[in-house]
Amino acid sequence: MAETPGLMTVLLLHLLMVDAKDFNLTCIVQDDCILPCSFRPTGTVVIHWYKQQIPVHSYYYNKDQFGLQNKHFSGRTCLFNSHIPHGNASLLLRRVKVQDKGRYKCYTSTRKGNQEVFINLEVKAPIQSVMMEMTDDLLTCSSQNIHPVPHVTWATDPPPDHGFTENSTLKITDHKGLYTVESSLRILGNLSHNTYFCSFTSADKTQEWTSSWRNQEDVTQEEGHALSVPCVAPHTVQNFSLTWTFSSSTDPAVILRFDSRTRLVSNQWEGRAELDQNLLLLGNGSLLIHKPDREEHSGTYTCTFSGLQSRHVVQTRVNITEASVGECRTFYKMFLFLSNHRIAVV
Repeated sequence: MAETPGLMTVLLLHLLMVDAKDFNLTCIVQDDCILPCSFRPTGTVVIHWYKQQIPVHSYYYNKDQFGLQNKHFSGRTCLFNSHIPHGNASLLLRRVKVQDKGRYKCYTSTRKGNQEVFINLEVKAPIQSVMMEMTDDLLTCSSQNIHPVPHVTWATDPPPDHGFTENSTLKITDHKGLYTVESSLRILGNLSHNTYFCSFTSADKTQEWTSSWRNQEDVTQEEGHALSVPCVAPHTVQNFSLTWTFSSSTDPAVILRFDSRTRLVSNQWEGRAELDQNLLLLGNGSLLIHKPDREEHSGTYTCTFSGLQSRHVVQTRVNITEASVGECRTFYKMFLFLSNHRIAVV
């Protein structure tokens, strides 16, 4: 008995039924990323990947087909061919770009019907570092190669009673879609010895990088007398590295480095300067200089704590003065001078 047209229509619709699914996926710029897709394997299969209407990758006649592939994806896509017979139509997207962001469709067709799976792909370039510099009364905080653009905030310790600064933030995107963000803070009034904090928070709030800067008051010490140049982290730090540098009229030179994970010290001023490692593990990285010399050790000392998503800089100007002569010694020299002068006159 012939089947009715109505029954034939229902059977046809069942065979062509679209099993629509949506997935959200985030990939990292320059990393390789897998866009998942599976189907019910029954013999040969046709696979098409699209971004909106743009052809990304095709597979039929049991092999990859690149004739219609958009050049943006050329050389950056592949399927797991040995797993296709088991129902795996996932796409490997290599060297992810910001421009890869969008809605992807995985279309598969077998003799049992067709299926569509949709992937909403987000792309991000995480914050890798935040650098801070100070020139006169201007602090600059910057980070590069980020996507999407992060949020920047400033703070100071101690908090000011009134408006203390003027700030502005510049956001520039390059041809790859990556942002360089530079935020500047102008210090108003006599607040140059405060600690200033700059924080970069990622758009999805999964990252927060903080950099801080403190210009300490000048330190003056007579040569030959032991000197401690203070440096204390503003908060608890773990798994950090500490670097001390010195500069006078030349480029900064490294004094020493310390790694809290290995507790190893690389000291270029061995015998002249050292750290107290017991205090250091508590966040106190003060530098002890044993016998400072006026010509060799007068200059700017910079202490940098670098930890997980944090960087803290303390800068101190040190003036080493000539050792003063005791009063008795001065009187004795004057006595000898006058005595010799009197003898000469006689």
